[in-house]
Amino acid sequence: MNIRELSIPDSYEITPIQRSDDRGVFLEWYRFDLLEKTIGHPLVLRQANTSVSKRGVVRGIHFADVPIGQAKYVTATRGAVLDFVIDIRVGSPTFGKWDSVRLDDVERKAIYLAEGLGHAFVALTDDATVSYLVTDTYDAGKEHGINPLDPAVGLAFPEEAGSLLLSPKDTDAPSLDGAASAGLLPSWDSMRAYYNSLNGQ
Repeated sequence: MNIRELSIPDSYEITPIQRSDDRGVFLEWYRFDLLEKTIGHPLVLRQANTSVSKRGVVRGIHFADVPIGQAKYVTATRGAVLDFVIDIRVGSPTFGKWDSVRLDDVERKAIYLAEGLGHAFVALTDDATVSYLVTDTYDAGKEHGINPLDPAVGLAFPEEAGSLLLSPKDTDAPSLDGAASAGLLPSWDSMRAYYNSLNGQ
């Protein structure tokens, strides 16, 4: 597989090598050793999630308190989504910016995002099925959100998504500035220290 760092530090696009024949296709969609070599530490996986979404469904922007936080390794096993990683680390050189990767059942890419980053996606097809591995179990008290329609973030949803459908939880979430003012966001310095601790430094 090929691993490429995105424009948001500590997030990566993973493109697997697919081998096909008259029986179908085989690929490795997750390799702990190759990811560990890239990010500097092994992932301790504690939960695996799957969501199925109608076209136009937006999920996120979500993030969890650190420590432990939730690093995520995300792929689409059916249909297509546009997956976003948002830098919500106060003081980061890319704070408030985002990058995206199309995840689908053709190229079968994945995306990795470290703890302390925001995550969202929009479904581009019906029955878009997204599976993701995470480094901690869900804890409602440590989970937070930012409104994905916040113009200060400016996520660009493609026409392919059609009409957007969001949950009240996500539309009621604060703006990026509101989350920062409420002290919900991690800092760049604290996250660098946390990543270094994971890397044994």
